[in-house]
Amino acid sequence: MPTFVPTASRFGEVKEYYFATKLREIRNMQQAGQSVLNLGIGSPDLPPPPTVIEELSANVLHPDNHGYQSYQGLPMLRQAFADWYRNWFDVALDAETEILPLMGSKEGIMHISMTFLEKGDEVLVPNPGYPAYTAVANLTGATIRKYALSEENNWLPDLDDLAASDLSRVKIMWLNYPHMPTGTPASRTFFEKVIAFAHQNQILVCNDNPYAFILNDHPISLLSIDGAKEVAMELNSLSKAHNMAGWRVGMLAGKADHLQAVLRFKSNMDSGMFKPLQLAAVRALQSSSAWYDNLNAVYRERRLQVFAIMDALGCTYAKDQTGLFVWAKVPAHYESGFALSDEALYQAGVFITPGGIFGSQGDPYIRISLCSSAAIFAEALEKLQKHQVGVQHKKELNP
Repeated sequence: MPTFVPTASRFGEVKEYYFATKLREIRNMQQAGQSVLNLGIGSPDLPPPPTVIEELSANVLHPDNHGYQSYQGLPMLRQAFADWYRNWFDVALDAETEILPLMGSKEGIMHISMTFLEKGDEVLVPNPGYPAYTAVANLTGATIRKYALSEENNWLPDLDDLAASDLSRVKIMWLNYPHMPTGTPASRTFFEKVIAFAHQNQILVCNDNPYAFILNDHPISLLSIDGAKEVAMELNSLSKAHNMAGWRVGMLAGKADHLQAVLRFKSNMDSGMFKPLQLAAVRALQSSSAWYDNLNAVYRERRLQVFAIMDALGCTYAKDQTGLFVWAKVPAHYESGFALSDEALYQAGVFITPGGIFGSQGDPYIRISLCSSAAIFAEALEKLQKHQVGVQHKKELNP
């Protein structure tokens, strides 16, 4: 029986997040006695630095650390983010006015969109790209204009093509480099073109940058480009590079006026972040280069195993990808990545993310997360081979 209270019209095309429904299906399969290996989710399985856990544990015991906190975060956390950006990205940020701690960067996507977008506005969203950009834009009532990314153009937008179109109603352009799901890093030259494009068209560019340190030898921030603060903001997070996804600690950086506007919305949505979490985040941001080096050594080994899985499936891929995933094109005899994903799940009990959930440009692709142990990747390869998932390409090559 349907609810007698209708949902708000602003839901529009917003659907439940794909992974929420897929994880529920996988749980149901497992409860029914089926063995399912999940290679789809980018949730780090490794722990944070030991000093971070120690800091959290110590501060939880203080009786005065459990009250409401500032909407702007602790001053020492803002300073730690400022130091992090200066040390690793060569970006100078005012810790008082140009940094806003968040409960994860996904929260920031909502805050930015609700602060600046409304019905009649347009927002540029990458295809393929993180589904949250589209979902949140729908909630604001803004019109979504998806810009196509392609393997042929190295998964970068054609800014000249965009500039030739009518951009008069565009307020925000979402970027996400290093790119998820394709693993494409951005060059300084590309970021310079983006900032020039933003100035020329008076568009606020928002770069979502949580993968900067994962398998990426040259971390870069959009805010390192001259003139960026006038037209750009950047989201970052401790979820990926510090193995703190469930801790929900992120940040937004940019011009003071932009952040003050976002704070007006944010201050009506929460009552501050748990103080021990903030103090632990300070420790995480002080991690040495050895932390990142050791983390990436693990991911490099795992990536080789994922390459082996992709080879067994007959997929093609670039070996210089960055980030927590491997993105690959499925063999021609599959009509889409969804078809290969379904075959892997229902025949072999291995869940692989179909690229089409990130947009139509991702239809011929699949994505595997690096957030599983070597033993799980080995088991997944064995199951896929046992059930001959993807073997048709071999028969076509060797009839």
